[in-house]
Amino acid sequence: MCAAAVVRNKKYNVRDTSRFQSTMSGSKEHCCVPLCSASSRYNSHLSFHRFPKDTNLHAQWLHKIRRARFSVTTHTKVCSRHFTENEIRTSAKGRRVLAAGSVPSLFEWNNYTKVSRAGVWERRSRPPSPEPDPPRPEEDIEHPAMVPMVVDHDYATSRTVCVDRKQYEDALREIEALREKLQTVHLHHSFGLKRFASSPEDIRFYTRFPSYEHLMAFWNLIETATAKMVRVTRAKKPYATSTSIESPTSRPTKLLPIDELFLFLTYLSTGCTQRELAHRFNIHRATVSRIIVTWANFLYSLLGSVCIWMSPAAVKASLPRDFDGSYSNTQVVLDCAELRCQTPSSLLLQSEVFSNYKSHCTFKAMVGMSPSRSPDFCVSTL
Repeated sequence: MCAAAVVRNKKYNVRDTSRFQSTMSGSKEHCCVPLCSASSRYNSHLSFHRFPKDTNLHAQWLHKIRRARFSVTTHTKVCSRHFTENEIRTSAKGRRVLAAGSVPSLFEWNNYTKVSRAGVWERRSRPPSPEPDPPRPEEDIEHPAMVPMVVDHDYATSRTVCVDRKQYEDALREIEALREKLQTVHLHHSFGLKRFASSPEDIRFYTRFPSYEHLMAFWNLIETATAKMVRVTRAKKPYATSTSIESPTSRPTKLLPIDELFLFLTYLSTGCTQRELAHRFNIHRATVSRIIVTWANFLYSLLGSVCIWMSPAAVKASLPRDFDGSYSNTQVVLDCAELRCQTPSSLLLQSEVFSNYKSHCTFKAMVGMSPSRSPDFCVSTL
């Protein structure tokens, strides 16, 4: 029983003599490669080599032995089992050294060989390619007319592609028809001067001008002055009567100047509320109010500078017979009128527009008429 136990223990502790041979050397060098247990203590025919000092070659060694973030010291060695025979040579002193630029390439995970495994594409079997269809006779093939069309990019394609000419021309016609339809729909939905330019009845209703040509003649007279128009903006002070003035160049407007004139004339002609005009022109109600005030001040300043008085000779030439004698020197007939208005929210304005005669808030106006019954002068006062 004791002899059998000794034999079993001896077989269990025995080492591979081809890999681990006893040596008389006292050095104890070990290989740092994973899965490699080579040591100079048990093997004398292996040589152990330090890591190279070259930075790139040093990094290649760490990558090959698969030791990331590995701290290399002067005692870190790699055994000769991981190099090929032509990379190891014997020096004149009998020492085994590595050739310049040698990199370990034989490991446990590649079975100590350099034969690389075939890729997936080489290992996978593929079905045979289908045979192409036999070509048809040349007279049976119809070649449609092609027209070159430039594309936006050439990713893996040529710079031009060929399309059917008939299909190309149909697409162009459809695009033009859709563009005209879009312009028509936009014109019908927008409430502006262009929408009613071809209708004299609508021009007379919304502007009180006889025709579109009369309106454009008036616009051509005042168009140059609109560049210097002073716009009234919303109040920036606590009380409601304060306003700030700014140039049209410093603040863009949503409507064109001619459309703003059309809005102002529509407000005077139809008496629409500001809310209704805001819905028609698709702008805010406050913007409508500022446009009305701006154009009222602008036209008052511009047209007020124009002399509207008839010359004395023209008045006498059109003087009625009723004015002969004592009233032959009459130039103008003045009269005053009061127009009822809405009560303002400001107490100061209420005291200015209140009329004791009408017992209501009114606008006071003075009208001057020539003897020929043509209005020559009109001024309103609060």
